[in-house]
Amino acid sequence: MSSFPRNFWWGAATAAYQVEGAAAEDGRGPSVWDTFSRTPGRVMGGDTGDIACDHYHRLEEDVGLMAELGIGHYRFSISWPRVMPDGRGAVNERGVDFYRRLVDLLLRHGIVPHATLFHWDSPQALEDRYGSWRSREMAKDFAEYCSAVVGRLGDRVTHWMTINEIRCFTHMGYGVNELPPHAPGTVLPSRKELLQTVHHALLAHGLGCQAIRAVSPAPCHVSLVDNFDAYVPVIETPEHIDAARRAFVGEHLNGCILVPALTGSYGARALEELGPDAPDILPGDMQTIAQPLDALGFNVYTGHYVRAADNPRGYEVLPLPENYPRMHMPWLHLLPEALYWGARLIGDALRKPALPVFISENGCACEDARGPGGEIIDLGRILYGRAYLRSALRAVADGIPLIGYFHWSLMDNFEWAWGYSRRFGLIYVDYATGARVPKQSFRWYHNVIRSNRVV
Repeated sequence: MSSFPRNFWWGAATAAYQVEGAAAEDGRGPSVWDTFSRTPGRVMGGDTGDIACDHYHRLEEDVGLMAELGIGHYRFSISWPRVMPDGRGAVNERGVDFYRRLVDLLLRHGIVPHATLFHWDSPQALEDRYGSWRSREMAKDFAEYCSAVVGRLGDRVTHWMTINEIRCFTHMGYGVNELPPHAPGTVLPSRKELLQTVHHALLAHGLGCQAIRAVSPAPCHVSLVDNFDAYVPVIETPEHIDAARRAFVGEHLNGCILVPALTGSYGARALEELGPDAPDILPGDMQTIAQPLDALGFNVYTGHYVRAADNPRGYEVLPLPENYPRMHMPWLHLLPEALYWGARLIGDALRKPALPVFISENGCACEDARGPGGEIIDLGRILYGRAYLRSALRAVADGIPLIGYFHWSLMDNFEWAWGYSRRFGLIYVDYATGARVPKQSFRWYHNVIRSNRVV
């Protein structure tokens, strides 16, 4: 197979706090990331998302660049505190109006909007009220927020994603006896309390699915987005492929997030490993969590090599050597086969072969170079993207229901605790002036989309 299906989704993605700015405009309330980034020492360079890419004020320019890029799909997130400044109760219609304008512009350019309802920027008001994800109330408030958004935008948005990357805002936002690197930056006394935040986030996803479907004025498409671990057999022989299957459901991060979301039960080996630290589960929780999905969003950047082993698990995950290739982040190792095996193991290991999968994020930070005319030459990003798209094409050729690809990110932006020191964009952003400059990778991806194949 040399080309992708004709109806393949080609897109790009962003997240609200990373690009919007306008942190205190038109009634927006503070988020936990506003508080975290303004706390000295928490974000590199003391950077905040107060202005970010100023996307809030540059909608027309940015959507025009999307049209120039040629994408047919755009994934963005909606800021909970922009819509509900207190996290619950009154809706800020001026905040909703921003997303109405964005969606109308997208539709005018023939771009399908895909809205993520939570991408880490939870309302500070709920952190102050009950500690955010430490409380079951968070799940109920999230469902109320979903109803408010979908009830107002569901006449023009039909593709919804509930929650982005549960592990990041739980395992990295709550630390056991140590300060965690992400907002809200809460220190917990026990691992059990950390795992309880995961359970509450899963519950929020399930209640959110129900809320979306209950209020949507049109037939809609509902997904969960997860950066689940992909396990790549070190050699593609039966024993190592079986090891990858075992690791996919046996390692506790997948076993405590992806497995319950798709099957309604926590992974048996994960629960065994957690022992008394396993979260408390109330009657009905697992049925709520395992809502049927129209597709699964897979955020894939790197992965793990695994091989068969003579031990109780039947596998071992191989550490990467210090000189293994990586991009401009300490964790971002080049492992393009992770895209193929992550998508494949949904069917092979979780027995969900018919569940459509789309790549909701894939991209890399790299050190862009300036050409003689001021152009941005980001050859590392092209190398990375070309390799991962070859894995995507292999998945399609093998009959895996891979339906789309969203490049992360449309533009350089606020990279969480790394501030503005790392650039993931197809478009260069001059943060001092706000100027946008398409990079060489922008032109490359435009040709990928135009030809519907890897170029």
